[in-house]
Amino acid sequence: GQWPANKKLNKNNCLVSYSRRSSYTLAAYSRVANTNTSTNTRRALQMAATGATGAFPRPLFQMSPLVASVVPSKSVAIFSQTSEMKSRGEQVNAALCVGQPDFPPPQAVIEATAEAAVKGLTTYTSLLGTLELRTAICSYLERKKGTKYAPEEILVAGGGKQAIYEAMVALCQPGDEVIIPAPYYTSYPDIVILAGATPVILPTTAGEGYVPTCSALEELLNERTRMLILCNPCNPTGAVIPQARLEEMAEILRRPEFAHVLVLSDEIYEAITYNVPHHSFAAIEGMRDRTLTINGFSKAYSMTGYRLGYLAAAVPVIKAASRLQGQISSCASSISQHAGVAALRTPDEVMAKHVAELMTKRDLGIKLLKGIPDVLCPTPEGAFYLLPDISAYFGKQTSTGEFITSADDLARHLLNTYKVALVPGDAFGAPETLRLSYAATHAEITDAVTKLGQCLLALR
Repeated sequence: GQWPANKKLNKNNCLVSYSRRSSYTLAAYSRVANTNTSTNTRRALQMAATGATGAFPRPLFQMSPLVASVVPSKSVAIFSQTSEMKSRGEQVNAALCVGQPDFPPPQAVIEATAEAAVKGLTTYTSLLGTLELRTAICSYLERKKGTKYAPEEILVAGGGKQAIYEAMVALCQPGDEVIIPAPYYTSYPDIVILAGATPVILPTTAGEGYVPTCSALEELLNERTRMLILCNPCNPTGAVIPQARLEEMAEILRRPEFAHVLVLSDEIYEAITYNVPHHSFAAIEGMRDRTLTINGFSKAYSMTGYRLGYLAAAVPVIKAASRLQGQISSCASSISQHAGVAALRTPDEVMAKHVAELMTKRDLGIKLLKGIPDVLCPTPEGAFYLLPDISAYFGKQTSTGEFITSADDLARHLLNTYKVALVPGDAFGAPETLRLSYAATHAEITDAVTKLGQCLLALR
């Protein structure tokens, strides 16, 4: 039969639990599989490691239960559908569903990319990243954020998402809880689950500008809380958390009963704010060593394809995360790292020009959305997203009699009938919304929002 749920077994100093579908169980099985352990014990361990409950052998392509727990990316699915439609010759406006800048990388980055290839900077680097890049990151963080780090407190990864994953896996375990304000970046809950922890959602509202409240945070904090994730500025809302609110959150976390809680501060959009300053959580008194700062080069420098990000944290965290990276991907691309150094040396006025242009696009999108009855959308102070609430149109019908009961239904109808691709908000923990990326041309923004309005007003 089955190994009883939560039944524990101590054999050769291995403690395993059938309820944990994790690498701990796999490791335990591998240690005792070739010992003199009884057949029944080995079978129970194998069942625990694989999640199997029936007869052996397993089906050839039986997938891990861990993979089954991961939700496929909705934005990727929509992008794939639009690509298929375009391949059939259909004209589709998909510019507002992709979360990447519409400006090129700085010229110095392009030149450094070519230079790295020509000069032969194409070999493995240190696992942590080149000393040149890590030193440049430290200088940037001190100059821009007022936070001092040493090169050994920086881990360069293959994108910010990898840095998030490694930090989460390094510090979380089964039974831990991770608080995630919603709306949230789509990957956060799945990364938490992959790390063996439990995501706990902290709702925010449009009326509050999608900024988490301290009262809501206090209600969720407990002895099981391992981490709080702050995406600041936020994808998908564009909300920038004011310094006063960050200070209030830090004051709560200073309480002795919450001394075990870490903060993962995802600051990938920190260079894109509109007439408001960005404050790093690590810069708050007493929070530096409790903060895992995530940043990278994709958004500020439009280097999405370079896959270059970093984690800034205390040395024990960097050591643990780098051990994981050593078994996942080793170092980040040497060419990308050389280009990253050039990016950090880019004059501030270059980025300021791009931010000013993005602000005009934000204002255009907001103006058009305000012209649609019963659509609510706070004006974002950062990033390049709009998250309008379109739930007033739920329950209505299309001209063909199809009921629109969700943002997913509306996004599908908008794409199939009006040839505009937007991402439904349920992917971000905001099922009453659609996400629009205004990192697009003025013409593409106007076309998409105008057709959204036509779509909504045609519902009956």
